[in-house]
Amino acid sequence: MSLNCIKIPHIKDTEDCETIRFPVPETVYIPMSQHMGAPCEPLVSIGDEVRVGQKIGDTDAFMSTPVHSSVSGKVIAIDDYILPNGRTCKGIKIECDGKQTVSEDVKPPVITDKASFIKAVRESGCCGLGGAGFPTHIKLNFDESKTPVDSLVINAAECEPYITSDYREMIENPEDVLGGIKIIQDMLNIEKVYICIEKNKPKAIELLNNMTLQNNSINVIKLSTLYPQGAEKVIAYNATGRIVKEGELPLNQGIIVMNVSTVGFLNRYFKTGKPLTWRRISVDGTAVKSQCNIKVPIGISIYELLKFAECDESKVKKVLTGGPMMGLCVYDLNTPILKTNNAVLALKKDKKTVKTNCIRCGRCINACPAGLMPTELEKAYEQRDIDRLNSLKVNLCMNCGSCSFVCPAKKNLAETNQLAKLFVAKNR
Repeated sequence: MSLNCIKIPHIKDTEDCETIRFPVPETVYIPMSQHMGAPCEPLVSIGDEVRVGQKIGDTDAFMSTPVHSSVSGKVIAIDDYILPNGRTCKGIKIECDGKQTVSEDVKPPVITDKASFIKAVRESGCCGLGGAGFPTHIKLNFDESKTPVDSLVINAAECEPYITSDYREMIENPEDVLGGIKIIQDMLNIEKVYICIEKNKPKAIELLNNMTLQNNSINVIKLSTLYPQGAEKVIAYNATGRIVKEGELPLNQGIIVMNVSTVGFLNRYFKTGKPLTWRRISVDGTAVKSQCNIKVPIGISIYELLKFAECDESKVKKVLTGGPMMGLCVYDLNTPILKTNNAVLALKKDKKTVKTNCIRCGRCINACPAGLMPTELEKAYEQRDIDRLNSLKVNLCMNCGSCSFVCPAKKNLAETNQLAKLFVAKNR
C-alpha cells in the first residue's frame, strides 16, 4: 500500500476556543440511526415524559448501539426521518422542559470482567466519534484466540481543516483521554498504545508527553502535517508499520484504532454512567462570524448552531457536517446533530470552477494514499465495468477526497469513486 499524502491549508481558527455549553433548546429531534449499522426502534410513545440519559431507542440487531435522550421533556412526535444516505429511520421529537433532569437509570456501570466491560460500552451508546460511527463495543469485543491484539492506536490526527473538537478534548480533558486508554488496556490486555497527533498541535503533544513520561507502554507519536493522516489504515501503518490489506480491518493486524474523543467519553461514562447524549462541535467557515467549539445536546438543529455563531445566511453557498475534504453537504438546516458529527461549516459563495477534460497529469494517482488510479476508476464506472472496477481495487478507496483536491481539471473523482463502490456492492 502506498502512503501518499498531500498538503492542504492549515485552518484551525477555533483551536484556542474553549468549549462553551449551548443553552437548552426548545426542542430536539433524535433519529434512531446514529451510527454505522442497524437503526434502533423507539422505546417511547408520543406523550411520554423522558429524562436526560434515558434509553429511548434500541434493537436486538448485532451491529447497533442504543440511543438515549439528550434532554428532559415530553415526546411530541415520532415520524420517519431521511438520513443523508437516502435511507429512512424513525425520529423522535422531544419538547424540552428546560430542567435537564437526569434519568434514575444513569449510574456508573459495574465492571468485573471483559463481558461486563463490553456490555457497559454498548449500554453507553458509544460509537466511533471520529466520523465513521462504528459501534465501539463490537470493535472491542474480539476473540483473543483468533485475533490477538497487542496495539491500541489513538487517532488524534484531526487532519482536516477547521475541525478542532478532538484537539480541545486533549487540551481540556487529558485525564479522561488517558483514563479511557488505561481501562481499555487493562480490560483487553493490550501491550502498546500509540497516541498519534499531527505536529501542528504542539501544545497537545507536550501535554500528553509530560503526562505519560512514567508509562513505558504509551507512546506519543508526532505525525507529519499531511492529509489524510487520520485515515484508519494510514494511521495504523504510521504507528505500527503494519499494512491493513484490502478487505481487512486493523484488528486483523493486531491493532485497534480508536478516536481520541471516543476514549475520553468512555472514561467519563465509566465514572458517571452518563451515556452519549452530547457532542463537541466546531462551528466555523468563511460565512461564520463567531467561530467556536460548542457542547450541544444530540438532536439540536444545525440552524440553531449557525444562528448562535452569527452565520451570515445571505452569503452561504454550502453548509457541511464535518470538514471540507470528507464532510457531507447539508440539504436542510433543520438537520439534527448526530453522534458522529464533530463540526459544522458554513462556506461563502466563491468563484465558479470550470471542469475540463483530464490532461493525464497523474496528480490524482500521486495523491492517493491507497495507490489507486482515480482516472481509470472513473472510466470503468462510466462504462459500468464491474470486473475492471474490482481489478482497480475500488473498495480500497477511503473517500479522503485527495484526488479531487489536486485535480487541475476540477473533476469530481472522489464522488465518482463512491458511486462506483455502491455500484459494485449492488451488483456483487
